[in-house]
Amino acid sequence: MPKAEWNGEVIAESSDIQEVEGNIYFPPNSVKSEFLQQSSHSTTCPWKGVASYYNIVVNGKTNESAAWYYPKPLEKAKHIENYVAFWKGVKITQ
Repeated sequence: MPKAEWNGEVIAESSDIQEVEGNIYFPPNSVKSEFLQQSSHSTTCPWKGVASYYNIVVNGKTNESAAWYYPKPLEKAKHIENYVAFWKGVKITQ
């Protein structure tokens, strides 16, 4: 089952993932929210829309803006609405 791990903890785990542009997106109910803090960072994708970010906080360490999601995606990306993807050293295994 695909999972996302950082700093010795599993942050997300689900078999109901979506893969978009080489990134694995986890459904919101599979992500352990206790490890996430809202970030002020955002980016814009021309076909997905505005992405919001989370900082990942595990065992006293913070990985700034290391997770992102689309709270109000454009039509072509509706299937990943609120799904969470990771980068910046977060290990994704399948």
